[in-house]
Parts: sequence; structure tokens; C-alpha cells
Amino acid sequence: MTTDTADTSAPPTPSHQAVTDSNSPLVDAQAQLASAIATLGYEPGLHQLLASPRREMTVSIPLRRDDGSVEVLTGHRVQHNFSRGPAKGGLRYSPAVDLDEVRALAMWMTWKCALLDVPYGGAKGGITIDPRNYSRGELQRVTRRYTSEILPIIGPDKDIPAPDIGTDEQTMAWMMDTYSVASGYTVPGVVTGKPVSLGGSLGRAQATSAGVVHIALAALEHRGIPAAGATAAVQGFGKVGADAALFLTEAGVRVVSVSDQYGAVHHPEGLNIRTLQAHVAATGSVAGFPGAQDIPGEELLTLEVDLLVPAAVEGVLHAGNAHRVQAKIIVEGANGPTTAAADRILQDQDVLVVPDILANAGGVIVSYFEWVQSNQAYWWSRTEVDARLEHRMLQAWHHLLDVAAARELTLREAATVTAVERVADAHRTRGLYP
Repeated sequence: MTTDTADTSAPPTPSHQAVTDSNSPLVDAQAQLASAIATLGYEPGLHQLLASPRREMTVSIPLRRDDGSVEVLTGHRVQHNFSRGPAKGGLRYSPAVDLDEVRALAMWMTWKCALLDVPYGGAKGGITIDPRNYSRGELQRVTRRYTSEILPIIGPDKDIPAPDIGTDEQTMAWMMDTYSVASGYTVPGVVTGKPVSLGGSLGRAQATSAGVVHIALAALEHRGIPAAGATAAVQGFGKVGADAALFLTEAGVRVVSVSDQYGAVHHPEGLNIRTLQAHVAATGSVAGFPGAQDIPGEELLTLEVDLLVPAAVEGVLHAGNAHRVQAKIIVEGANGPTTAAADRILQDQDVLVVPDILANAGGVIVSYFEWVQSNQAYWWSRTEVDARLEHRMLQAWHHLLDVAAARELTLREAATVTAVERVADAHRTRGLYP
């Protein structure tokens, strides 16, 4: 593994930036694994194997800026586990990216794929960069250089990147092209989340949001709360939160508050999400939405609602604010939005927390569908994709409820135990080489 440093300066902390209990996401991820290992009674050697990434690569990314100056950025790719198949995970562009964050996200991807019975292991990538401060041409050069640096460890049968925070289908198109040029032929299966015109799947762009809403509606039903008239708050109005808010309103849920990195808006009678999306497209923020009240972003997390969907970044629910949460149900649209300390507080308050490795798994499910379609050069209709996504999500939800009841575990504990058990079974069946 190579290690290089980069001189990157972060902008002022946005309002949804994580505030954790002096723990990194990796500490929480390791604690969740340790708890599952204790429940399953696995030996220390297997615990150590499951806790350790199989491969890590850290690379320098020299960038010639549009003004002719040169800047060196740092990128990471962590492949946590391959026992159930090739590695799979997003690529994140954010000033907060560091190696421990990427390690945690890669581990969570392993459990997410196993829980949803998708034949992948977990991976994650990231570049320490604020994409808002770079031109389209600069971002293309960053993406292509990063791809060329990690080229030896990615591929349709090795590790398949996808979009995440700060990246999109255009980023994936650049990655696919860079890999294909190096290979000498077009390889659409090297990434997912790419444009439909390049072999992307119908329904992929909204898949994570749709999965969140399938689970949110199931959780409301589980708690005996009718969707029609239920209230919700959505933290984060990006590629997950915006469509999740829209799909919730279409299901009859009254979304009373949403936020982004600049603030939050609230309307007790419910927000018109389509009009809000147009406002964000015109102004760049939810703030100042006509007819709604501007509130601090942190206040959204403690509103009196039936459903809270944290869909931004890690660690936003922590020991400092969890006791003020009034939502009856939390469905984690983001990865790791709830710290271990917050989990304990919320459990004591009888808040139903649906963990990220189930709630936001719609993206990886349809990424799997896209990968299958790319490898077969046979494309499914949007109706087929949506129906298969809903089936996978609800099948996993009902299985999770059964495991939680049988083992007397929280949903997060049950999800991690189920996933760890599946990965461990695959590892034991394959055996240890040499």
C-alpha cells in the first residue's frame, strides 16, 4: 500500500456535519462487528479476519488546475471482503474523506451486500476534495487520474465502483471510459450508476431513495401508524433525501421539514416537494423556500414527527442530541448517521431505528441489477427493476424482523448478526488459503 499526503483545505463546516461521541465511524463499525461476533460466539481469529480490510490503496492524485497551477490530492480505495463475490462500493468526493471513514464504509458495504443476499463483498473509495470548488474539467482530470492509479485493483470481476456523495453518473462515465481505454475495449460492467446511454440501469438514480421509502412505509405499518397523514422530516436533500421526500409525499406521508448543508425549512401542513426541488434547482439551497419557515438544520432532527430520515452524512445523531429526538421511527438513509451512544439512548426511548445496511440498500441492489444487465447485454424495463427492488427490500425487512424477535435483538444488531453470519459461512466454506 502506498501512502501520500495532500494539502487540502476544508470549507466552513456545513450544518449537517457529523458530531460524534469522540468516535470515528470506524470505531462504531468495529463495535457493531464485535457485538455480532459475541452473539454468534465466533473465535478471535475469525473476528480478526472479518475486522480487517483485505486490501487498501492510497494514491496521490496530481491535478493541473485551470489556471495552470498544480495541486496534489489524496485518494483511497478500501476492499473489505471478497468472500461472497467481487467488491462493491461507492466513490465519495468530500473534504471530510479520510482512510478510517473509507474503511468503515467498506465494512458496512460488506454487511449490506450480505444482508440483502447480493453476491458482492464490500468496498469504498474516496478523494479528499470539495467538488464545489473545482470546474467540470478539473473534476474530469481528477477522476481519470484516480481511476488510472487504482486500475490494477478494479474491474467487473474485482471491484465495481458506483456514485456516492459528491459523485454522479458523469463521474462513472469518466471512470468507465478510462478503464475501457486502458483495456482496449468497452467494459460497461466496471462501474454502476452510469448513464443509461452507456449501459446504466433504468431506475438506478432513484433506487436508494425508493428503497428507503419501501422500508419506511413498512416500518410505519409495523408500528401501527397509517402512512396517510403520518409526519416525516428528511435530513439531507441530495440524491437520496430529495427523492425520498418526494416518494414519501406520493405515499401520503406529510413531509413537514427538510434540510441541506445550508439550513432547513419547516411547514406543519407539509411541504410541496416538487416545488421545493424547483426552488433548490434555482437557488442552490432549501433555505428561503417561500411559504415555509427557516429553522436551524440541527433542529430538524428533534422535531415531533412520526418518521425521521437522516439522509446526509455519518454521526448526526449522537450522545449530545439523541435524548431530544421525538420521532417514533428512524430510517437511516445515510451511512452511519447514528453513533453507538445514540443507539443506546434511542433504544431506551423506544425509538425504532432501521439500520442503514438495510434502509439504504436500494442503491446496491439496483447496482447489482445493472451489473447483471451489463454483463449480459440485456436490459430490463423500469417496471421489472422497480418490482424486483421492492421484493428484495421487503424480503430482507421481514427476515430481519424474524431474526430480531427470535434472538431478542435490536434491528441493527439483528442486521449485523445476519450479515456477519453469511460472510463467515462463505469464508468457512471456501477455506483459508494456503
